[in-house]
Amino acid sequence: MAAPDPVALTRDLVRCPSVTPDDAGTLAILEEVLGRLGFRCRRLRFGEGAAAVDNLYARLGTRAPLLAFAGHVDVVPPGDRADWSVDPFAAVIREGRLYGRGAADMKSGIAAFVAAVGRFLERHGEPPGSIALLITADEEGEAVHGTRRLLEWAAAEGERLDACLVGEPTSLAEVGDLAKIGRRGSLTGRLRVFGRSGHVAYPQRADNAAHRLVAMLHALIAEPLDEGSPHFEPSGLQVTSIDIGNPASNLVPGRAEAVFNIRFNDRHDRASLEGLIRQRLDACGGRYELETSCSGEAFLTPPGPLSEILCAAVAEVRGRRPRLDTSGGTSDARFIRRYCPVIELGIVGRTMHQVDEAVELADIELLTRIYRAFLERFLLRRD
Repeated sequence: MAAPDPVALTRDLVRCPSVTPDDAGTLAILEEVLGRLGFRCRRLRFGEGAAAVDNLYARLGTRAPLLAFAGHVDVVPPGDRADWSVDPFAAVIREGRLYGRGAADMKSGIAAFVAAVGRFLERHGEPPGSIALLITADEEGEAVHGTRRLLEWAAAEGERLDACLVGEPTSLAEVGDLAKIGRRGSLTGRLRVFGRSGHVAYPQRADNAAHRLVAMLHALIAEPLDEGSPHFEPSGLQVTSIDIGNPASNLVPGRAEAVFNIRFNDRHDRASLEGLIRQRLDACGGRYELETSCSGEAFLTPPGPLSEILCAAVAEVRGRRPRLDTSGGTSDARFIRRYCPVIELGIVGRTMHQVDEAVELADIELLTRIYRAFLERFLLRRD
């Protein structure tokens, strides 16, 4: 089979309204294309009822090393379609750009990798190692029954990944200018502060929970959490919600709540960070409750063989190496890093999740060429 056209495949995928966690036919499209390339495809459904998620595991070859590509076909909702200049699921091409929800994040990345595999096979035939794709429809949602479960299944089946490339839209200004070798962790705190309600005219008879909350939030943000680390910027805390729930202007509140999120570097993990937060809150005095949740720990794949292969592939196509970075939000790489070295590189992501999300057609072609060069350098061990 001839290598698929990455632009045409991107259009086919974008035309599927795969709002998380519905794959909306995208996985069937990929199964057909990958099957023609010789991949053995497995559809895997995890979860129950409305929470169930479809995933795809496709493998070509039986020998080591096993190089994996990970991506997601699910997208965030398009919002009010009246705000778009085009139908968000029509995959309109206009003035050299392809418009549509998921075009940047990250259907073009998946299409580019599949096309790169096709070109690799046309040029070199069967690879001396193996290639696998891990595709989920649960990255933009809860991320419970997607890549995490897919990796658990693969490990139970004896699939041993040697390295993984995630096709998230990491590029900033031009394709290949930035690759991610790690991600910050994300911890959310829900803080409830208690006082004693009363009349504002008699504050001595009350204990204003709002005042206590303000003092506690100040304690959390007044001093930096750290000064960063060699590969990470300083951890940052942002207050995202403050709720007193007081309908009266003359009532001292007896309870106040706030929500905050911390994007933290590799100087912390969930336990150490929660300990630091509680230390600062305890110093303020008063009764409080704190609940925390962590969607992912900070992690790093130190610069080494995998990043060198990718940087050399980008330099071959673009004439310059990408900057290695750990900024941004979380991705499914936080699950993959437990199984093998992982690195992320994809299309320019400046419009992802926005109205009129779009990618340059020329950028899809550039990314396909970078992915093919990466495959050649990894599988053929070409210098």
